[in-house]
Amino acid sequence: MKFLYLKQALMQSLFPINMFEILYHKSANLLYESLLIIAISPVCSQASKPDFSPVFPPQQQDNREMFRSVRHMIYDLIEWRSQILSGTLPQDELKELKKKVTAKIDYGNRILDLDLVVRDEDGNILDPEQTSTISLFRAHEVASKQVEERLQEEKKQNIDINRQAKFAATPSFALFVNLKNVVCKIGEDAEVLMSLYDPLESKFISENYLVRWSSCGLPKDIDRLHNLRAVFTDLGSKDLKREKISFVCQIVRVGRMELRDNNTRKLTSGLRRPFGVAVMDVTDIINGKVDDEDKQHFIPFQPKEFPHLVDRSTAVARKMGFPEIIMPGDVRNDIYVTLVQGDFDKGSKTTAKNVEVTVSVYDEDGKRLEVLNVIFPGAGDEAISEYKSVIYYQVKQPRWFETVKVAIPIEDVNRSHLRFTFRHRSSQDSKDKSEKIFALAFVKLMRYDGTTLRDGEHDLIVYKAEAKKLEDASTYLSLPSTKIELEEKGHSATGKSMQNLGSCTISKDSFQISTLVCSTKLTQNVDLLGLLKWRSNTSLLHQNLKQLMKVDGGEVVKFLQDTLDALFNIMMENSESETFDTLVFDALVFIIGLIADRKFQHFNPVLETYIKKHFSATLAYTKLTKVLKTYVDNAEKCGITDQLFKAMKALEYIFKFIVRSRILFNQLYENKGEADFRESLLQLFKSINEMMSSNSDQTVIHLGQWEVSLPWLGWEKIFESLPTQSSLEFWCCWILC
Repeated sequence: MKFLYLKQALMQSLFPINMFEILYHKSANLLYESLLIIAISPVCSQASKPDFSPVFPPQQQDNREMFRSVRHMIYDLIEWRSQILSGTLPQDELKELKKKVTAKIDYGNRILDLDLVVRDEDGNILDPEQTSTISLFRAHEVASKQVEERLQEEKKQNIDINRQAKFAATPSFALFVNLKNVVCKIGEDAEVLMSLYDPLESKFISENYLVRWSSCGLPKDIDRLHNLRAVFTDLGSKDLKREKISFVCQIVRVGRMELRDNNTRKLTSGLRRPFGVAVMDVTDIINGKVDDEDKQHFIPFQPKEFPHLVDRSTAVARKMGFPEIIMPGDVRNDIYVTLVQGDFDKGSKTTAKNVEVTVSVYDEDGKRLEVLNVIFPGAGDEAISEYKSVIYYQVKQPRWFETVKVAIPIEDVNRSHLRFTFRHRSSQDSKDKSEKIFALAFVKLMRYDGTTLRDGEHDLIVYKAEAKKLEDASTYLSLPSTKIELEEKGHSATGKSMQNLGSCTISKDSFQISTLVCSTKLTQNVDLLGLLKWRSNTSLLHQNLKQLMKVDGGEVVKFLQDTLDALFNIMMENSESETFDTLVFDALVFIIGLIADRKFQHFNPVLETYIKKHFSATLAYTKLTKVLKTYVDNAEKCGITDQLFKAMKALEYIFKFIVRSRILFNQLYENKGEADFRESLLQLFKSINEMMSSNSDQTVIHLGQWEVSLPWLGWEKIFESLPTQSSLEFWCCWILC
């Protein structure tokens, strides 16, 4: 009788009946046991078949908008139900999610004009046989009020639905800026630098957009007149949630030390001097709350759809950091270097020095990388071989906070270093020519362990020596570059007296920089580096695969394509051996689990793109199927349960890899081994069915996860990997398993 009731309930559901008929004919006891597992949580049971699912009112059946609303609600309930069944949510989040489930169901009942369901505080349906009439009435009043409030919220949200839909269409946004004019009496040539800034975190969040402005009040590049446009890209949902974002425009005067000096023939020119700054709050613009397009534009970064705004002449200022989604093929190798501050002794001078810092990139032989200019002062400007800082007049402790982007070819990074030279600049040209470099600092871009320079601030050692010696890289490259390295080698970094190291002297001066590496090829994690370069030392491969699962998820997803390529290359290059199959499978499950996490769920499209366009392991299907079957066959063994549960959660993408691998194999070998593939799948599903029929406590949790994963396995793709006749035979055989 129980089974007949369940069948009747399924027959009345909004879900396609043919889907349930297949399950119904498969195994009566199996279906009933599966539904019992689902019903462990009453709220989860409601989510699997919400109150509004049995009946769709006749008056609403032709209402397409209503149907779409209900369909979206069902999708939400399916997603939330999966989260509840996963068993990974903390208690507080689980409680909040249950409230969302019941609120969604009640809201669905209301818009469909169905009966209101009365619930207790935990969201469970009140039993009228056990609850007094007065209590039911009061609960009904509370529920009605909550549903009405929800309806009002929906109406308010609908006001901004077009704007939200526009933002939801892409995970990456861009701020479009069109510079019309610089109305400012400068008197000399100038640099106009524009960037986005977070005032609460006190940091810039984008590259500079740089426009060089002439003393006559026009762009130096006259061809760009009325065409000074830039797009600040890679802004994501986290940036939209920032409490405040400012648009900062800095003006740097390029010319004399002091404007009041008139005898220009005797004065030093070309000096970069601070002039002014302007700030505008663009929080509302970035959140799409300003609609005056004559003043500013905020657009999703899709240049093909906005040809009137974005063309080849438009500068692209990227975010200082990775976008929220890094698609396969998006290669980036940028190092942002910020001159933070310094403290320079006046020495023999009566006043503090006018310090100018010159930044350049040299190789290990002391040659400057001039063949390819690698320093970018700002988007919209050409790359240069060296960058000169702003000069603060007679300031002992200058604070620059100037950022440049260094883009070095990947093959040159391991032998390159940043070199900072310090020079006093005089306002008198004759004196300025006699001023030599008085100190130097440097930092290597690669660490001793093969990883790149760490992000963050670095206290560099300021070395002094004869100017000619400072120009020779062999003089200083063997010396420590930071105060931390100095202490590691047993020297004091806080002494007041100068220390001699070789032919250089450690100065009492101080200099601080900060760096940020944005590279899809260079990692700062030694464990991940070991896997990516596994061929260089295969004896450590077993250790590298295990260590991968300890790497921070944020670092793994940045190198998602390279990491997946490495895993499948290991599997394919050891095709005759099973030594690494289980470890590679576990690593793959780990990566899929990362992307399933809410923190990285926006990388789902990246994984889908990788499978469709970049995955090429034609024999992976045999090894993945075999390892998964082994785990299922040993579900009750100690030590297997946790890993099998993780595999069950990753089942959707495991099957996508299996199917894609087999399709690629078919394309190469014209259905060779089709019988073996079909048999391996049948044996796998037989093992799963046997596990599901087990009454062991260890397998209960796997049953629920299997039920959650079942609809998402991509059956049409599985059949696509088999010939038509074999697909029908496979389907019939699987039903009868």
